[in-house]
Amino acid sequence: MDQFYINLLFVGASFALYFGIAIWARAGSTKEFYVAGGGVHPVANGMATAADWMSAASFISMAGLIAAGGYANSTFLMGWTGGYVLLAMLLAPYLRKFGKFTVPDFIGDRFYSKPARLVAVACLIVASVTYVIGQMAGAGIAFSRFLEVDKDTGLVIASVVVFFYAVLGGMKGITYTQVAQYCVLIVAYTIPAIFISLELTGNPLPPLGLFSDHTASGMPLLAKLDQVVQDLGFAAYTADVPNKLNMVLFTLTLMIGTAGLPHVIIRFFTVPKVADARWSAGWALIFIALLYLTAPAVASMARLNLINTVYPNGVDAQPIQYEDRPEWMKTWEETQLIKFEDKNNDGRIQFYNDKADMSDKGWAGNELTYNRDILVLANPEIAQLPGWVIGLIAAGGLAAALSTAAGLLLAISSAVSHDLIKNSINPNISEKGELMAARASMTVAIVVATYLGMNPPGFAAQVVALAFGIAAASIFPVLMMGIFSKRINNKGAIAGMLAGLVTTLVYIFMYKGWFFIPGTANLPDNVDNWILGISPLSFGAIGAIINFTVAFVVSNATEEPPVEIQELVESVRYPKGAGAAVDH
Repeated sequence: MDQFYINLLFVGASFALYFGIAIWARAGSTKEFYVAGGGVHPVANGMATAADWMSAASFISMAGLIAAGGYANSTFLMGWTGGYVLLAMLLAPYLRKFGKFTVPDFIGDRFYSKPARLVAVACLIVASVTYVIGQMAGAGIAFSRFLEVDKDTGLVIASVVVFFYAVLGGMKGITYTQVAQYCVLIVAYTIPAIFISLELTGNPLPPLGLFSDHTASGMPLLAKLDQVVQDLGFAAYTADVPNKLNMVLFTLTLMIGTAGLPHVIIRFFTVPKVADARWSAGWALIFIALLYLTAPAVASMARLNLINTVYPNGVDAQPIQYEDRPEWMKTWEETQLIKFEDKNNDGRIQFYNDKADMSDKGWAGNELTYNRDILVLANPEIAQLPGWVIGLIAAGGLAAALSTAAGLLLAISSAVSHDLIKNSINPNISEKGELMAARASMTVAIVVATYLGMNPPGFAAQVVALAFGIAAASIFPVLMMGIFSKRINNKGAIAGMLAGLVTTLVYIFMYKGWFFIPGTANLPDNVDNWILGISPLSFGAIGAIINFTVAFVVSNATEEPPVEIQELVESVRYPKGAGAAVDH
C-alpha cells in the first residue's frame, strides 16, 4: 500500500476514535464541561494529564532540540520533568482541596479581590494563547508531511478536529479523548525508538541503548556521536555548558513555568477527592517517564542517523550525491522543512558547521538546512522502518499536538466564561447560559489560535519560551503564596503579579526584536548584551523572584488579610477532608 494511504488510515482511525469519544462523553452541565463532573478515576486522569503535559513540544520538538544542542539542551528535559514534580507535590493537592474550577477562581477567592481575579485571567489568557500557537504549528507540520497538504490546510483540519471534541465534550470529552491520545502517542514514540535502538546498538531498550556500544564501530554510542559531530566542525554532543548560571535559571524558568501553566493544573480538579489528586500525580509521572526517558536516546540516534545518511561511508569520505539522496529527504523537501543549496556546484551535499575552519576539504559552505522539529517525525523514514511505523508516528505527533491544544483551549474558555463572565460581569447568568458562553469562548479561541498559527507574530520561534516566562513570573508565585502564606493580601498579590509580568515581558521583548526602546535600537540578543549574562529565555525565574519580593513587601506594608481568609488558607493546608468543585 502507498505510504500516503497508510498514513491516512492511521490518522483517520485515530480521529474516528476521538470523534466517537466526544459523542459518548458530551458535557451536559458546567461541572462536566469544566471538570468532567469531578468523577474521573486517578489512573485515567493520570493518563490524560500525561497527554495534556506532553505536547507537540515534548513529542516533536524536545528530541529535535536535544539532537541539535546535545547536553546543553538537556535543560528542556530537566525543566519540564522537574516542573511536573513541582506541580504534583506543591500545588495540585492543595488546589484540589480548595475546591474551585479554575486557577483565577482560586486567586480571586483566596485574595478576596475581583481585580486579582481579572489580572490572573489576563496572565492565563496571554500564556495559554502563546503556548497554543506552538501546538497548532506542530499539527500543521505533521499534517503538511503525512497527509501531503500545505501547512495552512493542516491547521484548519486540526482546528476542526479539536473544535468537534473540545467544544462538544468540554473537559469530560477532552479527558477521555486524551486517554486515547496518550495511548496513541506513547506507542508511536516508543516503537520506532525500539527499532532504531536495536539497529544502532542491538539493545531493544532505548534508554539503555543510549549508553551501549555502537554496533557498526564498536565505540560507545555517545563517543561515536561526539567523534562525528566534531569531525564536521560542531561542538561535542556531550560538551559541558560554560554559563552555568544561565543554565540553572533557564531550567528553573521551565520548572516553575510549567508548574504555573493552568491547562495541567485544572486536570487535578477532575477527580473525586484530594487523595485521588495525589494518585493522579503519581500515575501521570509514570506515564510521562515512559516518553521522557526515551527522548534523549531518540535525539542522539536521530542525529547520528542523519549524519550517516549524508556520509554513508563515514565523515572522512565524500558526502552523497544530491541525485542519490534517499526518498525520505525528497519527501521532506516538498514541505520546505529541509533544503539543499549546491554552493560549489559539485552535486554533493556538504553538511557541516560552516562557522568552523573546514578549508582543507575545499567546501564552500554548509549546503543542507533542516527544521529540527522534523527529526522525530522523519526518524522512522531515515532508519528505513516499515510504512506502518511511519503511519503510527504521524498519528502520534498529531495526538500530542491536539491533546495539549485542547487542554489550553479549555483553560482559556473556562477563564472567559467562568471567571470573567460568571464571576465578574454577569453573576446571575444561568447554568445553560454559562455553558453556551463556555462553548462560544472556546470557539473564538480556536479561531484565534488557528489564525495565529497561519500568521504567526514575529516572535513565533520563542512563543513557547514566552509562555513559560509569563507563567513563571506571574501565575506560579501567586499560587505558592496563596497556599503557603497567610500574610499575603490582595494588594501584595496584584502588585506581585503585575511586577513579575511586566519586567519579564520588557526583558524578553527588548532582546527579541519585538520592543522598541525610545532613542535606541533593540539590543543584540547575545551574551555580551544580556544583564549579568542572563538570557531572555531564562528571565522568567528572575521575574518570579521579583513577584515574590514585591508581594511580600507590599503585603507587609499594608493590612493583614481578613481572619476568615487566614483560616481558609490554614484549612487548605490542613490534611483533613476534601473539597468539592462548586458553582458560584
